[in-house]
Amino acid sequence: MHKKSSLIPMIIIGLLFFIFGFVTWLNGSLIPFLKVICTLSDLEALFVTFAFYIAYTVMALPMAYLLDKTGYKNGMSLGLGMMSVGSLLFIPAALNAEFIYFLVALFTLGSGLTLLQTASNPYIVLIGPIESAAMRISIMGLINKSAGVLAPIIFTVLILSGIGSTQNLSAFDIDTLAHKLIIPYGVMASVLFLLAFFVKFSPLQELEFIQDEYDDSSVFSFPRVVLGAVALFFYVGIEVIAGDTIGLYAQSLGVLNATVLTSYTMVFMVISYLIGVFFIPKYLSQEKALTGSAILGITLLIGVAFSSTTDNAISTFLWGWSGIQTLPDSVTFVALLGLANALVWPTIWPLALEDLGKHTAKGSALLIMSIAGGALLPLAFGKLSLISGSMQEAYLYGIVCYGVILLYALKGHKVTGWHKSSVIDD
Repeated sequence: MHKKSSLIPMIIIGLLFFIFGFVTWLNGSLIPFLKVICTLSDLEALFVTFAFYIAYTVMALPMAYLLDKTGYKNGMSLGLGMMSVGSLLFIPAALNAEFIYFLVALFTLGSGLTLLQTASNPYIVLIGPIESAAMRISIMGLINKSAGVLAPIIFTVLILSGIGSTQNLSAFDIDTLAHKLIIPYGVMASVLFLLAFFVKFSPLQELEFIQDEYDDSSVFSFPRVVLGAVALFFYVGIEVIAGDTIGLYAQSLGVLNATVLTSYTMVFMVISYLIGVFFIPKYLSQEKALTGSAILGITLLIGVAFSSTTDNAISTFLWGWSGIQTLPDSVTFVALLGLANALVWPTIWPLALEDLGKHTAKGSALLIMSIAGGALLPLAFGKLSLISGSMQEAYLYGIVCYGVILLYALKGHKVTGWHKSSVIDD
């Protein structure tokens, strides 16, 4: 189904994508922060991403069935309400400084985001022509990652202002630091609750699907969405690794202000999204953008693994003139992965959802379930870091992620049926 795009729906959905970005990319700052206040190892700290992203797998199909009952608009409102509850749960977590409480709060936040994303992603794909969907999602990505730039900065200013070294803190200092989470998350809960009411009574129209020849089939009858979910699993894994482990990696190299470094990755994602907005589909097809992203990602991972951990020539060249904190070359390559990652999500979604008809909600849920990659692959990364004794070398395994994405870009999205001959020719 195609609806003519209008300004008001784009603004409302854009606001929701800002919320996605702010809440999601706070995790990059929470990881090194909770490592300190809960006395965690690097691997234990990465359970922040596990608790948050595993909610997408556990809750995606239930949320799809809920969307079938409530509709997309009401689903967005309910998702915001659930996120408000998740934010409130940070208050008892902060009061007790217990890691398990934080994990419960993160899972609840992730569950709300699951419903919100299951509803809003297909909405932005289907309110206009499918061939320009990547451009619209790129606009949403700009908003999303702009929030991702702001979140670590705001976290560092509000939570870590006035705090010196976070090494060798006393029990009193740790409690004081943990309690600084209470007011920000209380405010966030209030804002999310108000937004839930705003969306409920907003002028957003409900998506409607006509009956078609595929009505009696299962969503698993569509290889492009199943293979798209596989590609997104590996994509979200490498995106989270790039955004959420950069702080841990920099911290291990003695870099100051490690909690803010997720913003660096987000800045490069914003740059890449701008390319998507201005070049797709007029100058760059969705398929070619996806192919180029995968090849660039592989190249940058090689740069991470084999560049210097002490020299900062690359970051000095990129932004040394601006007075922004420069980073070791290998850390800069991690940040540059944002360039490779930004256009993967916007291009896979329209390629995977095309012609799903009434199966769109379940197809969207299947794609959302793939966000489990953000839960599992960073843990695998942490384990590989322990086995190899080098976080820098562990980044190389991300080549597998980009390899899967490249296969989907070259062939996977063209498969129309599970028998051998069902491939769209160029």
